[in-house]
Amino acid sequence: MTQLNETHQPELRSWVASANNQQTDFPIQNLPFSIFRRHGRNEKFRAGVAIGEHIVDLPAAHKAGVFSMSLTPMLRTLNKSKLNKFMGMGKGAWSELRLELSQALREGSPSQALLENCLVPQTQAEYKVPARIGDYTDFYTSINHATNVGKLFRPDNPLLPNYQWIPIGYHGRSSSIEVSGHGFHRPHGQLKAPDSDTPVLAPCKRLDYELEVGIYIGKGNAMGHPIGINQAEDHVFGLCMFNDWSARDIQAWEYQPLGPFLSKSFASTVSPWIVTMEALAPYREAWSRPSDHPQPLPYLESHDNRNVGAVDMHLEVLLQTAKMKADGHAAERVALSNFNQSYWTVAQMVAHHSVNGCNLKPGDFLGSGTQSGTTAESVGALLEATQGGKNPINLSNGEQRTFLEDGDTVTLTGWCDSETAPRIGFGHAAATVLPALEIE
Repeated sequence: MTQLNETHQPELRSWVASANNQQTDFPIQNLPFSIFRRHGRNEKFRAGVAIGEHIVDLPAAHKAGVFSMSLTPMLRTLNKSKLNKFMGMGKGAWSELRLELSQALREGSPSQALLENCLVPQTQAEYKVPARIGDYTDFYTSINHATNVGKLFRPDNPLLPNYQWIPIGYHGRSSSIEVSGHGFHRPHGQLKAPDSDTPVLAPCKRLDYELEVGIYIGKGNAMGHPIGINQAEDHVFGLCMFNDWSARDIQAWEYQPLGPFLSKSFASTVSPWIVTMEALAPYREAWSRPSDHPQPLPYLESHDNRNVGAVDMHLEVLLQTAKMKADGHAAERVALSNFNQSYWTVAQMVAHHSVNGCNLKPGDFLGSGTQSGTTAESVGALLEATQGGKNPINLSNGEQRTFLEDGDTVTLTGWCDSETAPRIGFGHAAATVLPALEIE
């Protein structure tokens, strides 16, 4: 696990004034990575780091001579349109660059004059998915979500017996993961009504969001060589917000016996920024398993995982309907949860994923699964919030939702904050539901 160091000091301030705002997502203690370019310019996408309301253009900073010569090999990788090569260089490289960036951005830094010309306002930027995601695995790590959904379909046996022993997951479709700000068409699929003998092909009627945390793998492992739980986080580059959109009616018909397929592969949304595990060090918490539950097998158990395996990360869902947009009303909160309630930790997910010898690669992506709390206001999907569509949620403008309608925009946000450390934000993962296309 990452130890606290000088980059985490709460008193650090930046010569970038907007980074000192207490409500910013991107203070000098954060420094998350993205792939960006300026709107309307015939530019290459390249790597950047957020600081306040700006982005440090890393290739420009390298060219300006901001960094020491020892960083040259890694900085050359940041002129690419994906972060994979940099991610694959490992924890030591990531930490070395973070330290030099922190020092260059601090008040009184002699690098200010060089770096000022390398800043791009975030309002002028557009983004891409920051890594080439070769493989994507979606986990199911919230026992609250698993129990709530299980009650809808198996009231007498909501939690299947393997759930408390195995970090459950399935392999998803990486090609349909898009960066925040996109729109996607309502998917078609086979739907079968309970009172019908045969299914029909039709647009999804029960479209849902899923409030998840995304996990980017950094340095990989060789095939056949599992990653031990004590080394697992050394292989994790960082976290983001993730919406694994779900077509619940398609899912209900197709998921047995092999699990989700077309109900999950039509769209997923990530936030542009990857917050490194090092930045999250002040927000690590103890992880525990209730004493009356099965305790993890030895390969999923460690002293560090017990002491600091959890992340105190607030997770929020905002919904803005088409009518709200037309009337000039802002999006409103429909859920607030926290990643520290996850039944399985990031380290446990990585250790289990590789225990069979599976070779993870830089840029591979893990979804945490829907993160739900214990209250009605903290559930991370409409399927739970509406009890399977039986009880609509009420919005402040008088509208109701059982599932998403065309024109709805869902935005996921995440942040860490405390009385002893600065706020660390994750930005937004937002997308809009577009009408279904006609199928000839």
